[in-house]
Amino acid sequence: MTTSPPTTEQVWEIDRAVEDLVRGEAVWAACDRARRRELLERVRAATAAHAADWVRAATAYKGLAQDGRLVGEEWITGPYPVLTGLGALAASIEALEVSRSPVDGFSFGRAPGGRVTVRVLPHSVWDQLLLNGFSAEVWMPPGVTKEAVRARAGLALLRPAETNGVGVVLGAGNITSIPVLDVLYELYANNRVVALKLNPVTDGLLDVFGAVLAPLIELGAVRILTGGADVGAYLVHHPKVGHVHMTGSAATHDAIVFGTGEEGAARKKARTPLLDKPVTSELGGVSPTIVLPGGWSEADLRYQAEHVATQKLHNGGYNCVASQVVVVSSDWPQKDRFLAHLRAALADAPARPAYYPGSDERVSRALDTYGGVAERIGGGRVLITGLDPAQAGPALTGEYFAPVLAVLELPGDVRQFLAAAVRTANEEFTGTLGANLIAHPGTVAVLGPALDEAIAELRYGTIALNAWTGVGYLTATAPWGAFPGHTLDDVQSGIGVVHNALLLDGPERTVVRGPFHPAPRALLHGRTTLSPKPPWFVTHRTAATTGRLLADFAAAPRWTALPRIFASALRG
Repeated sequence: MTTSPPTTEQVWEIDRAVEDLVRGEAVWAACDRARRRELLERVRAATAAHAADWVRAATAYKGLAQDGRLVGEEWITGPYPVLTGLGALAASIEALEVSRSPVDGFSFGRAPGGRVTVRVLPHSVWDQLLLNGFSAEVWMPPGVTKEAVRARAGLALLRPAETNGVGVVLGAGNITSIPVLDVLYELYANNRVVALKLNPVTDGLLDVFGAVLAPLIELGAVRILTGGADVGAYLVHHPKVGHVHMTGSAATHDAIVFGTGEEGAARKKARTPLLDKPVTSELGGVSPTIVLPGGWSEADLRYQAEHVATQKLHNGGYNCVASQVVVVSSDWPQKDRFLAHLRAALADAPARPAYYPGSDERVSRALDTYGGVAERIGGGRVLITGLDPAQAGPALTGEYFAPVLAVLELPGDVRQFLAAAVRTANEEFTGTLGANLIAHPGTVAVLGPALDEAIAELRYGTIALNAWTGVGYLTATAPWGAFPGHTLDDVQSGIGVVHNALLLDGPERTVVRGPFHPAPRALLHGRTTLSPKPPWFVTHRTAATTGRLLADFAAAPRWTALPRIFASALRG
């Protein structure tokens, strides 16, 4: 990676941090499972104690009003998944302590292709109440047996004394739970002590992260560093660092692994990386939303348009799994009505600053590239329609990481369209992190097993039916990452997984399902789901309160907290 060198003071700080971790590895190796679980419980208590500070710091750097409803996003994607992840990981360790597998008590099933599945949501009574109507399964690769899943679950915690050196985590700059969750996965799943280097965008969270991770920092198992690309380059190439994990874009990944410019491109072509050590990653991509044709009511069209707008505009569009292309059937009679509702949903969503570096330039580039078929919508958003499938351009082959959404039309009835959409998503779109499908229950019934076969054909790490793949991110027991099989020179959406609190060995994908109709309207369609409009919707009116209550509940689950959560969520 070509960059100016860090200052002498920065070099000294990095060297000292790495040396601390070299010594800390022995201390971590001496921690048995009970001690590691106790450390998780202390981190959980610290997260709960500093959750409000965490959210204030996040909203400050993202330029959000402290009393606005968008603050709910920061509760739900900041402290909340860390708290749930800590609890789930502690439960897995507790199982291992008494010679049980972390998957004991979870239901197994089957999926197309002879795949074994593990149902990870709902699991507890709290899941059944708070996420009623949502489910998630982890699909293992074909040929992996239930017995193998059970025996291998636990990863490095099966042999906690066998540590794996010093690892670097290059923290994300968008979703604030990512750096902390990545550190925990490196420590507990991979048995590495960790140098966390913050993205400069998140430097305002340094004190909060230091407080949250204090038990692990005091032990010597974690160090946190700040700085720019110069610090990152020196750190990842440090001779005493044995592994690097990063979250970001494929372009950033290639710059780190192969270097920049013509020399970097030549190294990539020759498969001779500049960074000669193992690298895992979680990167972005196009993340399509495939809308299956069916007979929808006007309320369905409006609600699912808000759903797609959320998949694009959550966190301003700065998500690795933000939907970038909506795939619809050109033969769907309701296509134009749906697109009208989608345009309105994009325009009506709350305005927010373009806080992520380079966003405005990427928006301008989209407008320039697509000329007459791209329209600017309120709040700096862009909607691209009328794409030529034969020459769709960068909307399908690059990640904008900005509030840019494209619509691709493919012909056919529901079966023909689904087959074409799956083929296009697999063969034409960049990235394999997540794919969304939206289908009316009547369409799901008509397709029958063909829908599961289509899901099996999609080569994506998380696939969501009538839900956003972000639900997979929020499910602590589910793995999160690209579809397996990528290499350094064709990294797509990354290598390896994170989260994965059940510590499953070699999962293939996560499949999430949600309700097409929210409560109470679901009851009119014969569905018993209790879930109203989810609080992560950008149109949710009480998201800030609901998000705070959910994080508080995750810190200390209890029956007495449920009425306030339900009351707030139903007002959304």
